[in-house]
Amino acid sequence: MKLWSETFRDGGLMPADNAFAEIDPASRVRLAGNRNPHLAWDEVPNGTESLALFCIDSDAPQDASLANRDDQALPLTAPRGDFYHWSLLDLPPAMRVVAAGEFSSGITPRGKAAGTVLREGINDYTGWFAGDPDMAGDYYGYDGPCPPWNDERIHHYIFRLYALDVPRLALPERFTGQQAHAALYGHILDEAQLVVAYSLNPELALTLKK
Repeated sequence: MKLWSETFRDGGLMPADNAFAEIDPASRVRLAGNRNPHLAWDEVPNGTESLALFCIDSDAPQDASLANRDDQALPLTAPRGDFYHWSLLDLPPAMRVVAAGEFSSGITPRGKAAGTVLREGINDYTGWFAGDPDMAGDYYGYDGPCPPWNDERIHHYIFRLYALDVPRLALPERFTGQQAHAALYGHILDEAQLVVAYSLNPELALTLKK
């Protein structure tokens, strides 16, 4: 399969309009546009019964207590893992495009509700905001990048599309990105991906724009 975007190029920079937060010189960060990007694809293999789309931050720190601290930087060597920003399932094989802003536009405190046509899992902001009384809730669908502003590592966001041999994955009504990704095992016919970078660390953000 081939996957591309009119929002960014593979290996390029994620626009702030597609992020959960952007740099604010006065207050470090502020909420951003949070629009899902445009994505399009073709060369879907014969036998495809459905498509599944994910967005994963592969550089997320595993220790949240190190994030966004004034007294220290989040070191480059800190343990990292996957943070799921989006899991979209049951896309019909004939579908070829997701329009910019089709599934997310703006911040929804306490999270967006589950979709009514295509299935979307809860993303990892559900756990991230669990202790915040103003933001806690189930965050379904797409919510964009918000890497720690004190992080010494540039974060990379993987948009990955899978062609599957089943029309519907066996998952509960409420599922996580991790559960959806695990359910793909044994059903993948083909896959394609784009990777884009983003940072809320002002020094690193300047290097991305060069």
